[in-house]
Amino acid sequence: MSLSSTLANALSGLGAASRGAEVVSANVANARTPGYGRRELGLSALSIGGQGAGVRIDGITRSVNRAILGDRRLADAAAANADARTAFLSAAEGAFGTPGSPGALGDKIATLSTALLQAASRPDSEPRLQGVLTAATDIASKLKDITTTVQQARMDADAQAGTLVKELNTTLGQVDKLNADILTERASGRDAAALMDQRQRLVDRISQIVPVREMSRDHDQIALFTTGGAILLEGNPAQIGFSPVGVITPDMTLASGALSGLTINGQPVQPNDSSVLGGGLLGAALAVRDELAPAVQAQADALARNLVERFQSPTIDPTLATGAAGLLTDGGNTFLPTQPLDEVGLAGRLTVNAAADPGQGGALWRIRDGLGAVTPGDSGQAAQILRLQDALDASRVPASGPFIGAARSTAGLVSDVLSQIASDRLAADARQAFTAARQTSLSDLEKQDGVDTDAELQSLISIEHAYSANARVLKTVDDLMQQLLGI
Repeated sequence: MSLSSTLANALSGLGAASRGAEVVSANVANARTPGYGRRELGLSALSIGGQGAGVRIDGITRSVNRAILGDRRLADAAAANADARTAFLSAAEGAFGTPGSPGALGDKIATLSTALLQAASRPDSEPRLQGVLTAATDIASKLKDITTTVQQARMDADAQAGTLVKELNTTLGQVDKLNADILTERASGRDAAALMDQRQRLVDRISQIVPVREMSRDHDQIALFTTGGAILLEGNPAQIGFSPVGVITPDMTLASGALSGLTINGQPVQPNDSSVLGGGLLGAALAVRDELAPAVQAQADALARNLVERFQSPTIDPTLATGAAGLLTDGGNTFLPTQPLDEVGLAGRLTVNAAADPGQGGALWRIRDGLGAVTPGDSGQAAQILRLQDALDASRVPASGPFIGAARSTAGLVSDVLSQIASDRLAADARQAFTAARQTSLSDLEKQDGVDTDAELQSLISIEHAYSANARVLKTVDDLMQQLLGI
């Protein structure tokens, strides 16, 4: 081997060692950077005319375990979906109030029952009659608060869906642009690994909104498909359509056309968790708006109807005309359902009959003598108050709602409603715990398959040895040349 060949070999070795050190330092520096793919330097023997001519740098490859990455993305979507569902159900449970918690609906029902018994023991006592009015008003206010909480959750979910769709469209456009930039970088012979890191982070975000599968295409391009089969990116990004409405009332539904659905490139798709865009944050938001919150509202409305109908009867109050409103009313009117939608939102319209409320021009003595009474009766007579108390505590089959056809008291019905919501919340908690554990496990696996700083530092030691060896070869060649030239 000639000295010039030796010199060329050593110089190529120094160049490879220098590039290797650069790659290792980048790996160590980005060990904790989200979306970073470990770099590997590709080397091969260089030969010219059948003779060894040193080492050739083939390029830098980006190493990512796509199987683990894909599973982790699906776990991210499932965890985000479970978190959103659990958050709503926890808020709904809190709105009704667990037994013993301040302001719980069950406690307010018990307070009304106690107030009626106390008033029956002293029917001439205005403070005790006022206690009945206050307790009934508190129940109506509590059901209104529940309705407000549920409808606010629907509005928040609708607004969140609008924000997520906008973000999804923007991010898909950014991924499409990065595809083009990566293609340009490759065509010019430059390293596009940093752009791939950016693209991975964007796809990670998309996968939280909508669970996706990434498919590799030629020249480091990617396509994106939802797990439900919708094409999000294949050549051109899909355009997702959605129009948030702002204010939502209990009667507004997707089926009635009052709420927006989803479209892909102008074609309507089902806006639920089992559709082609379900399973992530977007699916959870629409599930809260269209399924979970309406279900809770229906339970509150059924409970309100049960309360109204318990007192709305001449049997309970002989002074009432047929069809007249009882102690609790539908916004001041008699509740006479002729259509299923008449009940929708009743919990938010519940009020105490103005005839018994001095603040609305009524009189407290009508709680004792009957809401239809024209003049006060015997102040010592408690029969009407006891009928009200019996109506509240009597077992009655609910006329509506997701309940089995068994008779139950008002307190028992409230307990059933809360039990159902608590059961749903516990099931959501279990799913949330499972998805969180799965997400953590896959994230840990992904990190283990990423940059190992110990291994990188060991590689750096080998690179240093190679650099030193090539440098000694250069020094030796320099010494030989000086001797030959007699310097």
